[in-house]
Amino acid sequence: MEQASDSAFLRRIIVITGASDGIGAELARQLAPAKPRLVLAARRIDALTAVAKECEALGAETLVVATDVGIEGDCKRLVAAAVQRFGGIDVLVNNAGVSGHALFEDVTDFGWYEDMMRINFFGALWCTHHALPALKTSRGLVVGVSSLAGKIGVPGRTAYSASKFAIAGFFEALRSELVDSGVAVTVVYPGVVATGTRRRGYRADGQAAGVSGLDERDAMPVDVCVHQIVDAMAARRRELVMTGRGKLGLWLRLVAPAMVDRMARAALAKNAAR
Repeated sequence: MEQASDSAFLRRIIVITGASDGIGAELARQLAPAKPRLVLAARRIDALTAVAKECEALGAETLVVATDVGIEGDCKRLVAAAVQRFGGIDVLVNNAGVSGHALFEDVTDFGWYEDMMRINFFGALWCTHHALPALKTSRGLVVGVSSLAGKIGVPGRTAYSASKFAIAGFFEALRSELVDSGVAVTVVYPGVVATGTRRRGYRADGQAAGVSGLDERDAMPVDVCVHQIVDAMAARRRELVMTGRGKLGLWLRLVAPAMVDRMARAALAKNAAR
């Protein structure tokens, strides 16, 4: 595991949502050797505590806050706890999210679409809103974890793509609003990453899928994904689009959008045939 830059993250107060596993937990671990003060948030306090112990062993100071970002009051309490314990916030990483995979015509109850939007989009909005005064004081950084599905609509992912497009649009607009404040905004667009999020995501009836709806044989290892995120954070980059395939897809969408649609449909058929 490579260490984060000491100059970028030494003693920085970094709030990470969705920190109990996957990208959030690995981000905390990769930042920890730089001795930051990490505020780790998620719903599962036992898993958060385990991640916190790993980070403390690597040199970080930690605060664990049980948080459901789908509840605005929890987002407000998270920010208040970070400021009370450490005196401010330097970086807010809006990583918490849920997945889902279902053809639109197969969905009969759209309650889980609302739940996904509340967690994926409003969770980031609420956390950012409550953290903004502290971030302005520190001239800090806001990170929004979107997805390549937030750049290109993916069949079977109408709910997920909508929530991730919302994240991308929100942070793009916010960046323009904050241009004179000293607060930087970085939007991250991962592709398929080797985490368990899709197996825990929604299926058409709103229940947990149990299996991934995507072909994950070429999924990016989570440590590789997070290393790229850490570098983007250190450089305060505007955005990070991962994988050559993802960058090619964005270019093709400009010059041959119908081809991108055909490729997406072919990928869906391949997944269905597995």
